[in-house]
Amino acid sequence: METVIFAWLLVILATTSSLVKAKYYLGSHIVDVPTTTKETHLHFFLHDTLSGDNPTSVIVAQPNSTVIKDNNNIVPFGAVFVFDDPLTEGPDPKSKVIGNARGLYALASRGLDLTLMFNGDLEFTSGEFNGSSIVVVCRDPLVSFKEMAVVGGRGKFRMAQGFIWAKAIYFNVTSGDGILEWNVTIFHQ
Repeated sequence: METVIFAWLLVILATTSSLVKAKYYLGSHIVDVPTTTKETHLHFFLHDTLSGDNPTSVIVAQPNSTVIKDNNNIVPFGAVFVFDDPLTEGPDPKSKVIGNARGLYALASRGLDLTLMFNGDLEFTSGEFNGSSIVVVCRDPLVSFKEMAVVGGRGKFRMAQGFIWAKAIYFNVTSGDGILEWNVTIFHQ
């Protein structure tokens, strides 16, 4: 019995001594940051292709069909996709590629209001913003016109915030392929 009590005392002593030595807050200091905020407007097209021999979006997880019925939707509730979609200057898939959108989206609604949860990094690979990106994390209702949130960025878009007005200019209900026109307003340093 004394051995058990002694062992527990050692365990308590070991865990409390490590907690006492740990530091969460290490201090703060003043950082020079720009006093002005830039506003940038971008216009481009995102091409999301689920069909064919070279899709830009692929399903990586889906629910067990014995648990959740998909009600004949293109995508069953809970399905997760990974995407690497080209961003182009024009709506034609053969127009100049200016970047790519990479990330995940999942079908996050069970009803008739098809809604995705969109998590993506849109990197620009040419022009003035080459190497910079914006981060979009937002509910994405599958409607012809929607607003989405810009929650961050890197490069020239460091500390970005903003919004996107996205308009579906093409959508194939059979394949799920689509082309979205994006008008982006970004506030950044």
